[in-house]
Amino acid sequence: MGYMFPYQSLNAGEHRLFLRLASPSRIQDALNRTPFNYEKEGETCRSPRRVIRDRVAHCLEGALFAAAALWYHGRPPLLLDLKTTTDDDEHVVALFRRGRYWGAISKTTHAVLRYRDPVYASVRELAMSYFHEYHLPSGKKTMRAFSEAFDLRYIQQQDWIVSEDDLWDISDALDHSPHQKILSRSMIAMLRRVEPIERKAAKIVQV
Repeated sequence: MGYMFPYQSLNAGEHRLFLRLASPSRIQDALNRTPFNYEKEGETCRSPRRVIRDRVAHCLEGALFAAAALWYHGRPPLLLDLKTTTDDDEHVVALFRRGRYWGAISKTTHAVLRYRDPVYASVRELAMSYFHEYHLPSGKKTMRAFSEAFDLRYIQQQDWIVSEDDLWDISDALDHSPHQKILSRSMIAMLRRVEPIERKAAKIVQV
C-alpha cells in the first residue's frame, strides 16, 4: 500500500491547482465554483484528475477531489458517508481536523448539506449536524447512519487520484465499510416532520 501522496503522478497543471488549495476553505471555494454533475449521460465516479479536466462533480466526486487536495498538503484523505432511507440519496463529504476538532468539505447544490467548520468533537457529532436538514420535500427526515472515517491511503486502487477509469471500487468499499446506525425503531416512529417553512427554505439551491 502507498501511504504517501503520489506527487510524481500529477502533471504541472494539477500541481499548480493543488498548491493553491492550501486550506479546507479554499478547497470548498473551488468545489463551489465547479458545476454539479447531474449524470445526464449516465452514472460516473470521476477521479480528481477527471474532475479537474471535466470541470464537473457530484458529491462523491467532489469529496474525492477534496480528499486528494487535503492529502497533498499533508492531511489524511478521509471520507464520511451519510446513509439514508431508500427513498433518498446518500451524501459523501471529505473530513478534516483542526487540532482536536472535525470539519467537512461538501459538494452539493442544496443550501444545507454543505461545509462544516472544524468545531465538532467527534465524527458522530459532525455527522449528526446534517441530521435535521436531511429530509425529503414531504418533510420526512431520512438520515439513518454514518460511516467511520474512511481513509483513502489504505485502499487497493493506489492510482485513484489520476485514474481515467470510474472509481466504482472505492464507491463500493465506502458503501460497505463500517457504519453506525443513529436511530432505533422507536426513535424513527417518534420523528417529527420538518416544518413547512423549513421545507421551503430547503428548496434553495445553488445554480
